[in-house]
Amino acid sequence: MPPRIIRPQGSGRFVLFCDHASNCIPAELDDLGLPASELARHIAWDIGAAGVTEALSEIVDSPAILCNISRLVIDCNRHLDAADLIPEASDGTVIPGNLRLGKDARAARIERWFQPYHDAIESVLRERESKGVPSIAVSIHSMTACLAGEPRPWQIAISSHLDRSLADPVLSALRRPGDIAVGDNQPYDLDPDIDFSIPFHALRRNLSHLQVEFRQDEISEPAAQHRWALRFARTLTQIESGSGG
Repeated sequence: MPPRIIRPQGSGRFVLFCDHASNCIPAELDDLGLPASELARHIAWDIGAAGVTEALSEIVDSPAILCNISRLVIDCNRHLDAADLIPEASDGTVIPGNLRLGKDARAARIERWFQPYHDAIESVLRERESKGVPSIAVSIHSMTACLAGEPRPWQIAISSHLDRSLADPVLSALRRPGDIAVGDNQPYDLDPDIDFSIPFHALRRNLSHLQVEFRQDEISEPAAQHRWALRFARTLTQIESGSGG
């Protein structure tokens, strides 16, 4: 299950990546001991995020790299020493296939699935750098409508850290029509001590970047995924052209 790369030669300014695009679990891991109902939940993937990423890639003609393995096998947006890199439990569900995992088994998952995904992102960015093509990194996620009994009113949210040079104008542009609830570091901020993808691929390069969360009930169907991708694309191109500040 190698990572999927879409439009590697795309002429757009953006490089999109989706860390939790899939709920696929290799056959040899026997579904990690979980029933299909658990693998359909948000604990296994970012529901709808892959569809938004694919549509956005087409609309803005930009490369996209999608991880093709469930976050329960290995979370590609976590540091290698993180306790939840290979979670033993998630949102109240124990993951039997991850309990008491040995050092060699952990290393094998890193080598087989974590490293190839990040190598794919690096290959796209390095090729663009070699050609002098500027890039804006955009990491696409989705969030549940409610977690631990707490509702999430935000239909879309932008996560940022110290550099808000792109986050602030994007937030302003999303909020300007006044018809949607937009989160600013809600429910998650961008934390370099927790998140891996944007810090590793963008922050260390001083690339402009965004981390975006779409609420899962807003993007559960392909038509809705395309609709949100189109709206987000309009926002990105407004900002890129300097007309959406």
